[in-house]
Amino acid sequence: MSLAIPGSPNAKRRDSGFTLVELLVVLAILAMLVALVTPQVLKYLGRAKTDAARIEIQTLGNALDLYRLDMQHYPTQQEGLQALVEAPPGSDAGRWQGPYIKQRKLPLDPWGHPYLYRSPGEHGEYDLYSFGADNAPGGSGENQDITNW
Repeated sequence: MSLAIPGSPNAKRRDSGFTLVELLVVLAILAMLVALVTPQVLKYLGRAKTDAARIEIQTLGNALDLYRLDMQHYPTQQEGLQALVEAPPGSDAGRWQGPYIKQRKLPLDPWGHPYLYRSPGEHGEYDLYSFGADNAPGGSGENQDITNW
């Protein structure tokens, strides 16, 4: 067994870096951390999109209420949510004080689908909703329906 003298070529070679085993241990620890954290991050991301859709539905609901104040009725099924950004054809354009939302076009839900509007609604004067990530009725988690009722 030889001892390396500080400053000798053998001492520099032994202290110059990490061994392959040390690097593999670090990579294994990082992989375990990623495996533990990733599901939680994805869960929060799904919940954030659902929360964003709820907020957007509330905002569109407020815009529909402003439309009703001006026009004395909610947009018809045929007029749809488009009535919030441009005066419906054949309406009293003098009463329409829009656009009622800041964007000049209707927003899409966080999954890229248009919000659904039904007037008269089955749950109130109007129904405003999104089917969620799967764009199909029902579901749970990220696939749950987000509604105004």
